[in-house]
Formats: sequence, C-alpha cells, structure tokens
Amino acid sequence: MGITAGGERSVPRYVQIAEEIVQQIRAGVLKPGEMVPSESELVDRYGVSGGTIRKAMVEVRASGLVETRHGKGSIVKDRPPVRHRSSDRFRRSHRRGGKAAYLAESAQSGATAKVSVLYIGPMEAPKDAARRLGVDAGDQVLARRRLYFRNGTPVETASSYLPWDVVKEIPELFAENPGGGGIYARLEDHGHEFAEFVETLQARPASKAEASELALSPGAPVVHLIREARTTEGRVVEVCDTLMAADQFVFEYRIPADD
Repeated sequence: MGITAGGERSVPRYVQIAEEIVQQIRAGVLKPGEMVPSESELVDRYGVSGGTIRKAMVEVRASGLVETRHGKGSIVKDRPPVRHRSSDRFRRSHRRGGKAAYLAESAQSGATAKVSVLYIGPMEAPKDAARRLGVDAGDQVLARRRLYFRNGTPVETASSYLPWDVVKEIPELFAENPGGGGIYARLEDHGHEFAEFVETLQARPASKAEASELALSPGAPVVHLIREARTTEGRVVEVCDTLMAADQFVFEYRIPADD
C-alpha cells in the first residue's frame, strides 16, 4: 500500500478492482451462471496491466463467489442465500419437536435441507477431540461424519466424536438416521441431559481438499467451528468439528447481561 499526502494508506488498484467486481456480483449486476469479463476486457475497462487484473481476480476468487473453469475463465457461482446460525438452535423444544438443529434452522429459513452421511463407526480419537472428551488420544470413539446441503449446494461438513462408553448402549447412534431430534435427542433419552453447548470459531482460508468438498474456490474463507456438548453432570459427551462456507452463514448470539 502507498501513502497519501495526508499520511493515510492508499488502497492498491487491484484491490479496488476486486472490490468493485465483488460488489457487482452481490448486487446482481453479474448474475449466477454468468462469466466474469475476461482479462483483456477488464484491462480495457480499467486501463491497467494484465498483471493487475490477475491479482484482482485472485482476490475475487478468494471471496468464494466465483469458480474458475480451465480454458473458460471465471463464472459467478449459484450460491444459496445466507442462513443464520442462532444461539438458540439447540433448544430442547426443537428436539422435542423431532427436528435436529440443522433441519430446524433450514425449515425456519424456507430452505431445502439435505444431510449426506459419509461415515459412521468406531475410530481412534483425534488428539484435540480426545482432550475435550476427557479420554486418551487413540482411544476408541464413535465418529459420525456428515456433509450438509442447502438447496442442493454443499455448505457445511461436520464430524462428531462421542465417547465409546456412552454410545455403546445407544444403538440409534450407529444408524444413519438416529430418529427425530437427532443424536442429542437420543442422548437425552438415555439420561444425558444437556446443560450447555460451548462453541469455538476461527475464520481461515480453505485448504484445497476442503474447497473441493464445499464447492469453493481454493483459498475461499471458511469458518472452523468446534462444539462441546456438556451435560448437567459436567461431562462432554460429544465434540463436533465443523467446517462452513463463510459466505453462507451469519452468526447470531444472545448474550445475557445479568450476573
């Protein structure tokens, strides 16, 4: 960045161009399925070099709003609208109504939701999940890995890890469909009453594999969320490791102001 006469940092030209293209996409000037103007067209439009346009397009691709097709250029993605993730998504009333959190929120927003189960079965506990569950790294846990879709587009992956001594007596947790209300309802059916859910979030660029799984451009922003489900006895009975396409979610939390 350069410095202006007033001592302020100037925004590089390629960043300005990238921001303008992103704004055009979000405003609907460039519509889903349309091609972003070619490098030569953008050079003529903005009166800059090809190198500047290439740097701008790196920024545009990082927004997750376009995908690049070899030999064709960049096309605006047909991404579904943003879905809110609220702090009341794990209310017991949702489970009693027979809906897991993802399906309850999707229904409220009028979206069509689908969950694809990728794996259910025993595995060695990853180090971080083991620490949070209070077991040794490598101990056997039940893993449940899912891919979530909204209106046909993948938006989220989630891997749940549950202690083996808890799940071994709950056969529904080994099924693709654990029943109304999801795995939390089944855990509570068997006496594991929840006191709270603690979530930790971190924003970062997607890896190549992650971007492929969520149909994002390489390096697009994602939100890595880890949730601990804690019972009234103070035990963590599930750790959920979740990765979300950042352009698909707005996080809304209610924080009590009383003591």
